[in-house]
Amino acid sequence: MNYSNPSKTQAVILDWAGTVVDFGSFAPTQIFVEAFGEFDVQVSIEEARGPMGMGKWDHIRTLCNLPAISERYAKVFGRAPSDDDVTAIYNRFMPLQIEKIAAHSALIPGALDTITALRQGGLKIGSCSGYPAVVMEKVVELARHNGYVADHVVATDEVPNGRPWPAQALANVIALGIDDVAACVKVDDTVPGILEGRRAGMWTVALVCSGNALGLTYEGYKALDAATLASERERIHELFAGSRPHYLIDTINELPQVIADINRRLAAGEMPQNA
Repeated sequence: MNYSNPSKTQAVILDWAGTVVDFGSFAPTQIFVEAFGEFDVQVSIEEARGPMGMGKWDHIRTLCNLPAISERYAKVFGRAPSDDDVTAIYNRFMPLQIEKIAAHSALIPGALDTITALRQGGLKIGSCSGYPAVVMEKVVELARHNGYVADHVVATDEVPNGRPWPAQALANVIALGIDDVAACVKVDDTVPGILEGRRAGMWTVALVCSGNALGLTYEGYKALDAATLASERERIHELFAGSRPHYLIDTINELPQVIADINRRLAAGEMPQNA
């Protein structure tokens, strides 16, 4: 038996917030601010967005490691935040997130039609998120009511290590019965999510405008003038540069054209690991 490169894509592995639902990725960021606030520690939306894409405990740990936030915490509690303190914030974050997730559950405009077109093209739809399973249960339920059901879902606490490790993406490969990681496309709006796909050996597509990096509502995005939008695209492209996405597009709605190009490259013998 000999190895041969895949000739076309078999699956896309989609992130959730900022990719398929919650344009601007507001649900997690706002709750981080509120959770820290309940401990009398101020965290800005901009700070909260920084580690987006990681599992939520790791996200809070990363925020607490920032010198400015650690200093604010020390002013309140007389010490830098320990892992036990991170867990306490996480335990407050979780019920807040579950309680308020519905406020940011709308599908990204056009996403459902795009995913339907991908399925009609023979692709399986995997998914993963920085949310733990208890939150994903609610996210999945809300999405189902809006017409979106992924073929498989992997939460961050269902694998040994969340993003930027490749475990969630690879768990989708196994569950979906994909025979080669090079036939998969990971789509995400965060750097850890792109690193996840890269480390899993997949094609990667970074979303520039619908997610955490731009951080605007759909209406705010559509209201940007051409010069501002061009400047923001340039800034966000630089943000993603180190993670080396294969493609950068504004929203998931440009994904079918990307899939067509990846199929062309696969048919020509090109592999994501070498691109």
